[in-house]
Amino acid sequence: MLLHLLPNNLFDRGKTSFIRSICKLVCMQKVALLFISVFISIIPYSQNTPSTFPLIPFPKEIKFSKETFSLTAKTKIILFDTSLRQEVGFLNNHLKSNYNIQLAISTVLPKSGHFILFKHTTSKPESEESYNLKMNPTSIQITAANNTGIFYAIETLIQLMPTEKKDIKKTFGSEVQIPCADISDSPQYQWRSMHLDCSRHFFSKEEVKKYIDYLAMYKFNVFHWHLTDDQGWRIEIKKYPLLTAIGSKRKETLIGRPKENKYDGITYNGFYTKNDIKEVVDYAAKRHITVLPEIEMPGHSTAALSAYPQYSCTGGPFETATNWGIKKEVYCAGNDSTFLFIQNVLTEVMDLFPGKYIHIGGDECPKDRWKTCRKCQQRMLAEKLAGENELQSYFIKRIEKFVNARGKQIIGWDEILEGGLAPNAAVMSWRGTEGGATAAKQHHYVVMTPGKPCYFDHYQSKEIDKEPIAIGGYNPLDSVYTYNPSPKGLNEEEAKFILGAQGCVWTEYIPDFSKVEYMSMPRMAALSEAIWTPADKRNYSDFINRLKLHAKTLDKLNINYARHFLNRE
Repeated sequence: MLLHLLPNNLFDRGKTSFIRSICKLVCMQKVALLFISVFISIIPYSQNTPSTFPLIPFPKEIKFSKETFSLTAKTKIILFDTSLRQEVGFLNNHLKSNYNIQLAISTVLPKSGHFILFKHTTSKPESEESYNLKMNPTSIQITAANNTGIFYAIETLIQLMPTEKKDIKKTFGSEVQIPCADISDSPQYQWRSMHLDCSRHFFSKEEVKKYIDYLAMYKFNVFHWHLTDDQGWRIEIKKYPLLTAIGSKRKETLIGRPKENKYDGITYNGFYTKNDIKEVVDYAAKRHITVLPEIEMPGHSTAALSAYPQYSCTGGPFETATNWGIKKEVYCAGNDSTFLFIQNVLTEVMDLFPGKYIHIGGDECPKDRWKTCRKCQQRMLAEKLAGENELQSYFIKRIEKFVNARGKQIIGWDEILEGGLAPNAAVMSWRGTEGGATAAKQHHYVVMTPGKPCYFDHYQSKEIDKEPIAIGGYNPLDSVYTYNPSPKGLNEEEAKFILGAQGCVWTEYIPDFSKVEYMSMPRMAALSEAIWTPADKRNYSDFINRLKLHAKTLDKLNINYARHFLNRE
């Protein structure tokens, strides 16, 4: 194989010259082999390694190693700060349920043996959610400025652990081999949320918790809980018991497309008690997720008005909606008692949810009733409002003033821009990105969630005859992965008001939690990387390779995920 390296006149020389040439050639060969050996050893860890580890979202900075850390029951957790016991408990629970390992906690650094060290850093972090994970064969060191960063480091560490039994050695108990790496990580965007509509179809408290677990796995930090709409009121309000006694129920539900006009004839109901809400909020908080409740107003209020029709423009009677679409019945903006009702509701809601924001909807509010309502028209005259859009703005601003007075802020869909945006309101831009860009230019905070590609109730394959029925649209995995929440045309200062992005799961055509999983997974994983990982570190082909490995985790969790990506080269 090295004949091409021999000099042409080699055999014309004397014996001594021949031997010298051979020796020289051997040296050349050793150098060449050494170079090749070093080059080969580098390649898998600089180019191929990202595809061989199922890390989603992919870290900002990572340096791989050939070494591994062997985690056993003898491994100790070193904890100098007792405030981290909850996060350490989360790791120990995972080890117990998956590997039957429970690690002892110590406050003394051992002179020998394997250990995992948790520590708060005193240096100023790049982000409040930053973390560092340094690993070698004898120790894992996790540092962050606060508990959130520590938790994200734990989620990354868990993703590095094997999921298949063949990868877990059985010696004196379980021995979990974890590949070593040095990771320095922080998110690209500070708001990373997923939404779930529990009004059109209701999901149990345990199913909601499971959904929150998925968010935690991908480092989302906000769960947007859609609790009221035309088709059902899902949150207990003590002052107004009819909201759940009547508003949580509908006499039947549409089957298939609206044009088919078929109904199942079965009463549908369900709501969350205050204790349920508290339990879910606490569960999410332990995973460093804030729960954002949505209480719809002034439209999408048929369920509430079926229970309390006196707060409408016409007085009813009404029934909780049994089909989908925009309904004409809305809260009366000219009736002061309507605002008192909503304020009382929001008071109880704000007591349950400790987060900064309350979502007040504000979308798809028809103005038909307001145009013919004597009280609404009188309100417009008294407040010198130019039209019904400004009446909606008046409505939102009045609610905002009440919410602000109690130390919280409102966020609403981009229709709240119409007629003038409330002074401190944040905007969720769903009708494309224009509304979000407009709000950012006005220096209002924005969460981008455009229907394309962030609505996960849309189809994810063009072969819709092979897919379960969906509301329509087409949002494939790659379009979610390549989404950039920061619209073009914003200057540097305006761009700072783009907080992040959200994926939405509306459930008109999602009747059970198994289909929630199918429609959201793995698009949820793709969105997590789009808003966590810097653009220059993202690669769709690499993501697919990691996602195929990550599928083992989804299988282990018995998640009903869409499998289209498994057939992609």
